[in-house]
Amino acid sequence: MAENLIVDVVDSKGVKTGTVELPAEIFDVEPNIPLMHQVVVGQLAAARQGTHATKTRGMVRGGGRKPYRQKGTGRARQGSIRAPQFTGGGTVHGPQPRDYTQHTPKKMKAAALRSALSDRARNGRIHVITEFVATEKPSTKLALAALRNLTDRPRSVVVATGTDELTRLSLRNAPEAHVLAADQLNTYDVLNSDDVVFTADALDAFLGKGEEESK
Repeated sequence: MAENLIVDVVDSKGVKTGTVELPAEIFDVEPNIPLMHQVVVGQLAAARQGTHATKTRGMVRGGGRKPYRQKGTGRARQGSIRAPQFTGGGTVHGPQPRDYTQHTPKKMKAAALRSALSDRARNGRIHVITEFVATEKPSTKLALAALRNLTDRPRSVVVATGTDELTRLSLRNAPEAHVLAADQLNTYDVLNSDDVVFTADALDAFLGKGEEESK
């Protein structure tokens, strides 16, 4: 049986304040690459609006009258100037509005997320911080300084609680950080980031949800 991973907990100054155990059943599973690929493709597909549209010859305005008689002109017969071969005519086999959503079971999403988190954990890219800003007002400068105490890599996903407005407001305009609530963490954002940074409260919230899904 795999042992739980031990990760340091630091404050906004980068000073270690304690440690926390990351459950092996969530942070130390064998990565399933095909599953992660399938879930990410499904997530990106669901994000597509599918509102693209082109007009067929029946949708283009005009062209109701036959442009010239059927026979005797020496030209090819034509029924409408809005046929696809004419300038201003309709489009053949062009894109039409559609729903790109793919059905992905919840258990597959949860398993893919565990694989992604395990990959980051094995490379020492899971971090826990007590808070990003110790003041009462949001501060992007202080929040980024706290993030730099954890990692100097360019992209991090920051997991905070849904009520942690101080962290969200401090990092919402920072390109280095993508802030999510604990219940919004997903495979794509983990794989699209170099590091995953949990606030201590968000980790507690996530582990409570993650342990239920792993049962």
